[in-house]
Amino acid sequence: MLPLVEFPELVRHYAPHFESVFSPAGYVEFERYISGLIVSENKTVEGINRLFVHESRNQSSLNRWRTASPLDLAALNQARLGLLASMPGTQLKRQGVLSVDDTLLKHYGHHFEQIAYLYDHVHHNYGWAHNLVTVHYSDDATDYPLLFQLWKPADLEKLEQGLVAAGIKLRSAKQALKADPDQAPQWRHYLLGVWQRHQDQPEVEALYASKLCIAKHLLRQWVDLHPELKLPVTFDSWYTQPAFCRYLDQTLGLPYVGTLDENHWLTLKTGAQPVTQFAARLTEEHLTALKHGRAPVFRPITITYKGEREHYFSYCQTHRVRNFGKVRLVINHRHADLSDKPVCYIANRLTWQAAGITRVRRHRWPVEVYYEEGKAEGLDQSQLRDFGATEKHVALVAAVYSMLRAAQHDPAFRNRLQRELKVNLEGSVAFWRRATQAQCLWSLAVFISAGLAQGQTLRQVMVPLVKAVCAA
Repeated sequence: MLPLVEFPELVRHYAPHFESVFSPAGYVEFERYISGLIVSENKTVEGINRLFVHESRNQSSLNRWRTASPLDLAALNQARLGLLASMPGTQLKRQGVLSVDDTLLKHYGHHFEQIAYLYDHVHHNYGWAHNLVTVHYSDDATDYPLLFQLWKPADLEKLEQGLVAAGIKLRSAKQALKADPDQAPQWRHYLLGVWQRHQDQPEVEALYASKLCIAKHLLRQWVDLHPELKLPVTFDSWYTQPAFCRYLDQTLGLPYVGTLDENHWLTLKTGAQPVTQFAARLTEEHLTALKHGRAPVFRPITITYKGEREHYFSYCQTHRVRNFGKVRLVINHRHADLSDKPVCYIANRLTWQAAGITRVRRHRWPVEVYYEEGKAEGLDQSQLRDFGATEKHVALVAAVYSMLRAAQHDPAFRNRLQRELKVNLEGSVAFWRRATQAQCLWSLAVFISAGLAQGQTLRQVMVPLVKAVCAA
């Protein structure tokens, strides 16, 4: 544990952007909490409280602030985005891209509000977790979360009553599932299936907010806030669902780039064919064409991503995809001999070319990086059982991530910190987190040095610090 004798310079510099969101007492707790998220390896309330040796407090104060104090999350997010909008490097740009994704915030045990036993597609197992849905912004200079929301499991009693009230008949044979605890998953699956088939009715859709519903709601918010910015939206194969894509295209008027998997089918003049079989056929045609000196099927393209040039071999044509209608289809390989597995994308802008579609899809990756680095800042380490406290925690982690992003594009702040630390401050969010920890170490050394310079002995300087650490 690195004892803090003052708030980190990064917090002192950027926290004032958030001061109007809090009461005077709440603002101090905000500074304490975000300092702990950056510096402490233990992101719990207890771990954060133990850091502050210069003004030791009972952890119940910080705990009450997390659980009981009112906090306008919308105002907090507005202040966070205002900070990012204040600097050219982190401002929204017309070449930016929005991505939609979700991640599991895993917990040990299941005594947390709104937690669910969910499947982890990365580790291929189940675990207790919250699920966070994010709309993330990315351009070649920066990226950060724009809007986010925690998913809640369906309230099955409310769902059943709402479906019946909407005039939807439930199968009597399925009612037996409800009474048997061992059959509860099947009953839940059945109700959600009925809801999904009838969610086009507004009164039915309002009964449950699925991840797709949350994504639609967040993007609706975005369009309402920025009607002049028609930024493209990109997402993986899970979100590439017909209703979601139609909503983006027809309701919000946004361009999108989705991802196809082996379950998607093309409608060709020769009949329907899985997209994977179609890609394999194109590979054969391409290799045969090269062998006989004819024009290749896959053309080389180059894109620029985060300042680096990337090369692909791409097929791009307009096709009909089952349930999606006419879309622009891109199939990409990274190897010139097409020996790698193809990736398939669709876009609703039929005039777009392979390079543009590939560039947009490439900007889906930063949301994955945010989840990884956000978890290093404590995104999945909240141990408070209250759901509202978990929502606050997620919003505060986003604030910390955005401060670290802002520091990358703030020359005045960077130069001041470089002069103090004698280190070249250029790097990722993870690097800036380490730089902030280094600055806190420097402050501790200065504190000790100042005490010695004032005539105190090393024992006189260190004993209060050691006692504070041990008593915390």
